[in-house]
Amino acid sequence: MTMKIKGLRWWMIGLLTLGTVMNYLARSSLGVAAPTVMQSLHITTQHYGWITGAFLVMYPIGAPLTGYLMDRIGLRFGFLLCGVAWSLICMAHGFVNGWIGLFILRGLLGLVEGAFIPAGMRATAYWFPARERGFAAGTFNLGASVGAIMAPPLIAWSILKYDWETAFIIAGAMSLAWAGLWLIFYRHPDAHPALTKAEADYIAAGQADDQEIAGSERTERTKESGRPPIRQILSQRNFWGIALPRFFADPVWGTLVYWMPLYLYQARGFDLKTIALTAWLPFVAADFGCMMGGTISAYLNKRFGIVIVDGKRVAFSLGAVLMIGMAGVGFVKDPAVAILLLCLGGFAHQTLSISVISLSADLFPKHEVATVTGMASFVAGIGNLGFTLMIGWLVSSIGYAPFFVALGCGDLIGMVLLWTLVKPRGQVQGRDLPSTANA
Repeated sequence: MTMKIKGLRWWMIGLLTLGTVMNYLARSSLGVAAPTVMQSLHITTQHYGWITGAFLVMYPIGAPLTGYLMDRIGLRFGFLLCGVAWSLICMAHGFVNGWIGLFILRGLLGLVEGAFIPAGMRATAYWFPARERGFAAGTFNLGASVGAIMAPPLIAWSILKYDWETAFIIAGAMSLAWAGLWLIFYRHPDAHPALTKAEADYIAAGQADDQEIAGSERTERTKESGRPPIRQILSQRNFWGIALPRFFADPVWGTLVYWMPLYLYQARGFDLKTIALTAWLPFVAADFGCMMGGTISAYLNKRFGIVIVDGKRVAFSLGAVLMIGMAGVGFVKDPAVAILLLCLGGFAHQTLSISVISLSADLFPKHEVATVTGMASFVAGIGNLGFTLMIGWLVSSIGYAPFFVALGCGDLIGMVLLWTLVKPRGQVQGRDLPSTANA
């Protein structure tokens, strides 16, 4: 007889969070190693812009593809394939001898690493009641910050003790170990032998509103064919209400992950040890932001009866206002103040990002959540790509300051779009019901 585990849904989201840690460790490794790698392989700033751009070109392409894959074959094996792939690609970084090799590998890495947000949202859609999804989404997104926090000390230590090539091999090997854990322990809630009947009933009761969609004609077609209706999704304003705010928000995270270590090195004169000691701080602040986004919407719903969708829009708006502080990063003289403002940006970004990402589970059927999230990530990735290419081309002539101003103000546009485009379609017990009106 299989042992039953209380609170199994939180163990499952914990396992997915660990996967997110490995995902971000792999992608963040190059940003930390960039000064050493660029010097060793004689890579220019413009070439580095193309290298990071390759990831950001393929990431938005990979997000909808991997999301669609997981909606077709299931989360367990779909996410496993992606995890094994990014592990091997990360390890391969240690064997390149020029910028073209890095360019190709970063493109391949972006293609498979886009899986983690669609995977997380599919997991929360099935494993959590509606009121807990925001907090659950914040929990698995903690992995992004933790992975980014781990990267500076781990990669710096590996470089100083061994070399930069070994640093990538270590990061990739850690991801392979997680993939084994995922294969062994993750199951769909309907098939997990350790799920108690009480918890299964609790989840089902909290998802009662979702049955409104589950009975729709569109969702029945999705179940029968196994193919989410991409054309219908693209025709809905709620999809664009999620996607366009992410277009303006995601460049902040891209800057923190890919450009902050290089900015601290080039503009602030930090050496590798100092970068290792400071570059993780904005991601600690981002961890608190992950929790804040889901907590705000749940609190507003419980305390004031504000529907979940509107609560998440309030949380996004708060983050957008706080993000204005990041505009001053390039103008302050004290490096400590610059780090503080970067921390504020990390906190604000994750507060608003979690809020808008988790809306896919509130506004769309569960069978479509991974696909919707992946397609929204595609739009977000385009914004991230355009921004990083601008940095790569122009930073040498105009400096970093104008880009921080753009980052500080962009989310205000996203806030307006979120309130304008997203339309809650019904209210049952304080929660927005996804409607089939546009199906």
